[in-house]
Amino acid sequence: MANHVLLNNIDHQDLKIITEKSEKYGNNTMYSVVYPFEFKHLQADYPIFFHKDNASNTYTALALLGFEEKENLFLRNEEWHASYIPLMIEREPFLIGNQTRVENGESIETQVIHLDLDNPRVNKEEGTDIFLPHGGNSEYIDRVSATLKAIHESKPSTKLFMDTLVELDLFESFNLDIQLTNGSNNRLSGFYTINEEKLMALTGEQLEKLNKSGLLKLIYMVIASHENINALIQHKDKLVQA
Repeated sequence: MANHVLLNNIDHQDLKIITEKSEKYGNNTMYSVVYPFEFKHLQADYPIFFHKDNASNTYTALALLGFEEKENLFLRNEEWHASYIPLMIEREPFLIGNQTRVENGESIETQVIHLDLDNPRVNKEEGTDIFLPHGGNSEYIDRVSATLKAIHESKPSTKLFMDTLVELDLFESFNLDIQLTNGSNNRLSGFYTINEEKLMALTGEQLEKLNKSGLLKLIYMVIASHENINALIQHKDKLVQA
């Protein structure tokens, strides 16, 4: 169970974070939430798809890491084998929290760093220091802070991307059947992708608007990322045969 607290250099002066990627630290997951500003880096290694929240009719981008629960095909021999690791994984066990303070009689909400004290990466014996011996920030926590800030500040551009695809009716659900050489099958379902036929049918004006906003480039990055499915299948095939 998570135990989120506001990070500070008094209560948490002696804490360290184990940064290695491993199954025992929860990295054996089949997908990670990602953000459009990451697509440029993600497309080199990961297939990018989307999840729909039916209650709110909103979409979230995901990087596919495996084909079944608790399977991460990029995690091998306690190492992450990819040129880029999604920021939602890199930021663990930290997260953005909100803090309200009163200034000149007005309530102002600011973003602060929270730490999950129950995360197995958090300890006092091994890993990377959060704070320097005399209380200042370590380079590590400065990087984490920059990562969390980038995620938080991307919310408006992420919403614009998703809302635009909904407005243009470009999302479509899909099923992907994967057959391995040993005859076993996996079905990937419950995800969404971009309907390329509807994309090609957009008017010149719509395409120009997408291009000027930078969204068209992101759309094509998602489509290009699907080429990574074959590499994932081949790796899973090798694991099954081993």
